[in-house]
Amino acid sequence: MDDQILRNKSVVGDFTATTLAAIPNTFGRLIYIASLRDLSSGTYEHAGLAALYPQYAIQESLECCHYEIFQRILETPLAVQADDLRECLRGMPGPFESTVSHWRQLESYRILPPGNAPDYLRELFFSNLRALLEILEGECSKARSSV
Repeated sequence: MDDQILRNKSVVGDFTATTLAAIPNTFGRLIYIASLRDLSSGTYEHAGLAALYPQYAIQESLECCHYEIFQRILETPLAVQADDLRECLRGMPGPFESTVSHWRQLESYRILPPGNAPDYLRELFFSNLRALLEILEGECSKARSSV
């Protein structure tokens, strides 16, 4: 058990220091780690970690990181979440206004929670994202009308 804890600590340390540290915002980190999860199997895949660690250690560690980032977002005040989401969406390709609109219409955020998140936290996250995207879309409309 102690060996497993130490191994997973190494995986988490490598992942956070080399990969997550380069992503400038929390929503960006959540999007990235969710993108590592195969939607059919729920298995996380990361080639760099796979070269160094066994798959079960990677799975446990990334699952833990995913949940931690998800929980951190939910514990953050909505105003701070709005700033973080705004920064994240502005960093995506294409016009910010289109990105916000697509996220709102397609509900792209529904794949972001970790698989082990309880339903009530998933629903809180979805509710927060709907509200945040509505706020951001309102800001876009306001900016368009003042031009």
